[in-house]
Amino acid sequence: MKSDAVFDAIEFAARAHRHQHRKGTGVPYIIHPLGVAHILIDLGCHEDLVIAGLLHDTVEDTEVTLEQIRERFGARVAGLVEGASEPDKSDSWENRKSHTIEYLKIAPEDVALVSCADKLDNIRSMRRDHARLGNAIWKRFRRQRAQQAWYYTNLAVAFGLRMDGEPGRTLFGEFISEVESFFKEDHQDTKIK
Repeated sequence: MKSDAVFDAIEFAARAHRHQHRKGTGVPYIIHPLGVAHILIDLGCHEDLVIAGLLHDTVEDTEVTLEQIRERFGARVAGLVEGASEPDKSDSWENRKSHTIEYLKIAPEDVALVSCADKLDNIRSMRRDHARLGNAIWKRFRRQRAQQAWYYTNLAVAFGLRMDGEPGRTLFGEFISEVESFFKEDHQDTKIK
């Protein structure tokens, strides 16, 4: 990444998420978008995807608008952020997650990559916290382990349908492995792919 746009996006996201923390932790929220960007950089993804990874939660979880992102980072980045955002935060958790699963089966490849990097960073964070805290981590979520297992397993199925080429094959494969490993006792009879 040679342009200043990535650094501008880091600063923009840090300001937008200022004073926010990851659910039930004291970890500054900005660590998550940085983790998503790191995954995308490691895969050699285009700068617009990295910037979208940094900004993917700004519209959903802050006062930032898509128009502000469009003006500052361009239409492509704004479209990726929009595609990676839940359309209606007022809807039920089940409806929102079902929508996400179905959408990711047909979403543009770049949206699927940003979304998968987001979900991969999330499950890695859950895994680390679970190793440290055990089942107490589920208290920080609106839905408990069984519902989270349903969501992540179905995301893995959706991403598994899209494993046509790189970098998707690597990214989706890493996500599927994390889901199978973390939720293995929830789905011992099911192999995702």
